[in-house]
Amino acid sequence: MKKIVVLGGGLVGGVMARDLSSDSNFKVTVVDRDEGVLAALKSRMPIETRKADLSDLKAVGALAASHDFVVGAAPGFMGFEVLRTVLEAGRNCVDISFMPEDATDLAKLAKDKGLTAVVDCGVAPGMSNLLTAKIEGELDTMEDGLIMVGGLPVTRRFPWEYAAVFSPIDVIEEYTRIARYKEHGQIVEREALSDAEFVNLPGVGTMESFNTDGLRSLLNTIKCPNLKEKTLRWPGHIEKIRVLRETGFFSQTPIEVGGAKIRPIDLTAKLMFPMWKLKEGEEELTVMRVEGSGHKNGKKKRIVWDLLDRTNPKTRETSMARTTGFPATSMARYLMAGKLNKPGVHPPEAFGRDQAIINHLMSEQRERGVVYQETVEG
Repeated sequence: MKKIVVLGGGLVGGVMARDLSSDSNFKVTVVDRDEGVLAALKSRMPIETRKADLSDLKAVGALAASHDFVVGAAPGFMGFEVLRTVLEAGRNCVDISFMPEDATDLAKLAKDKGLTAVVDCGVAPGMSNLLTAKIEGELDTMEDGLIMVGGLPVTRRFPWEYAAVFSPIDVIEEYTRIARYKEHGQIVEREALSDAEFVNLPGVGTMESFNTDGLRSLLNTIKCPNLKEKTLRWPGHIEKIRVLRETGFFSQTPIEVGGAKIRPIDLTAKLMFPMWKLKEGEEELTVMRVEGSGHKNGKKKRIVWDLLDRTNPKTRETSMARTTGFPATSMARYLMAGKLNKPGVHPPEAFGRDQAIINHLMSEQRERGVVYQETVEG
């Protein structure tokens, strides 16, 4: 029996734990600092729990060393050091942390220890990377690529028109981190939330799209001169967020208020995050389009992959947790089965031309109700 530790018991970590623990060949332990979160998870699934703060790297290392495999679901700001610690402990890993650092900087450490880590293995980044690379491989030349993705509440609520369906602090990171994309073969930097425009996708309707720094490793791995990722929200959300950002509410620099030093981001989080929480019974959806166009055999060709997933009515698991968690658990099973032995740290696009891995990921997600649809033009 394989012993798996899931580092983080939030929305996505909980779904990954439930999915893995449904296999009698796995013994799953979830680690989180919140006893309430752990108790709720243990009441719903056959898992073990451990209370620990993932910023305590000594504890992380000991937990990793005492298990056979690690699934990382730490907040992005601590993801890099958690991954380093897992590799130093000598364990293979699949990770979904939205870390600002370049995880492939740890590739030498992984190779020296003969370990395989697959990072950014969620929906976006994650499946968006895999499908972009798959599209590139099916074209002789890929000239334009676009990823559009968003997690949204089905019902729009004043004032934010939004509910955070993954780590709220990582949502704020999307709104503040400089967005990088490729234009005419050059990497261009723009502020997040820039180039806002309306987009209409089947089954969802009109949304706003804006630049975010979601391409990450794709900037260097995909040979396409024009490549961009945009996040989707209901109309009206972006301008409100821009006002907060430009006023300084997302700043991490302490200011003095009434004789006390506080970080504006902490006050913002305290006030805003409760309003971003999904209400009991509230449904949400995840929508993504990955498209690429170019030439094949001298003719123009466009390939589009669409995903539209909604809250599971039986389990009440959010679509964002499902679409993010299932690629990671599927990849974890593939690694633990010994089907992939490629020491290093790899983003998902590294396997975009490996049809066996693609079939495995697509098949397992389809069995769980997450379905990707392909459209080919030309």
